[in-house]
Amino acid sequence: MRLKADYTKHTLKFTFVAGTSRGTLTEHDTYFILLKSNDAVGIGECAPLKGLSPDYRPDLAEKIQDVLSKIENAPFPEDEEGITDFIDKHISTNFPALRFGVETALRDLLQGGERKIFPSVFQSNSFPPIPINGLVWMGDRDFMKRQIDEKLVQGFNCIKLKIGAIDFTTELSLLVYIRENYSADRITIRVDANGAFSPGEALAKLQQLAEYDLHSIEQPIATGQLEEMQKLCKVTPLPIALDEELIGVTSLESQAKLLDHTQPQYIILKPTLLGGLAATEQWIQLAEARNIGWWMTSALESNIGLNAIAQFAAYKQVTMPQGLGTGKLYHNNVPSPLHIQQGNLHYLPDQSWDLSLVLS
Repeated sequence: MRLKADYTKHTLKFTFVAGTSRGTLTEHDTYFILLKSNDAVGIGECAPLKGLSPDYRPDLAEKIQDVLSKIENAPFPEDEEGITDFIDKHISTNFPALRFGVETALRDLLQGGERKIFPSVFQSNSFPPIPINGLVWMGDRDFMKRQIDEKLVQGFNCIKLKIGAIDFTTELSLLVYIRENYSADRITIRVDANGAFSPGEALAKLQQLAEYDLHSIEQPIATGQLEEMQKLCKVTPLPIALDEELIGVTSLESQAKLLDHTQPQYIILKPTLLGGLAATEQWIQLAEARNIGWWMTSALESNIGLNAIAQFAAYKQVTMPQGLGTGKLYHNNVPSPLHIQQGNLHYLPDQSWDLSLVLS
């Protein structure tokens, strides 16, 4: 197969100031990977996150161009089985977002360039609705309460709150507000601390949070404190999900060692941060072998990356709510058939992709 490889850069603009414990976001740079053969174009997305992705670096564009130049001249994988070896040969694990972008572009191209990279999940041009959580971003109490009300009106039965950036008592008051109106049987609540708690205060805060019948908390303490995390996972009154802790752990041996040592209740899988779909599958197999739960989450990609992750989730036949409700974050997202309705992500067969932003 003769291949042309190119990329375009696009700056996604948030519709609001997105608050996290690591600061606020107003825009997000992404790179669309374009692999062309004959009349087909496979599209992937490399969208590293500042402060998290190893490949968020000033020379990323040069690295992308270097990799794509090598790909053009390399023997091209003719089937899905060859893609993983191809990625391993040409892209270092130090560039997980780029690996995800090239891998999904290859998968798309092999299926004819129709954004259906897992064709087995499509039925009548669609895939089954995927349950998702409604994400409540950090901000002042009124801003967060307004988001909660909006998610409930929109039909979400699982809500995720980012915590750790404002007063903890204020954050607890928001949980009180939800539980005064909705029991745990009606609304599932997840919280994400993004490593905001210190080891010394974490257990006491988890005990307070557990009073509100929460589903789980993501990354209560910062990464790299494995002994403290192991102790916390062992005694926690609230299920703990590892998130950032997985970034940069790429070998099968080191991944197994991490899970065996910390023994979390859940892990959160972000293909952009983990190195792609094959890398995510490796984490899934390790987790399931240890009875550790998991779900997938977007890392704030555009609809190009979100579509790839959603198809993978559909392929895995997920039933637990996934973190894939990010399609409406941006003023200038890529128009797509993805649609959120009543707490589920749908792929609408009567809507088409508008790729003018990608192919310009």
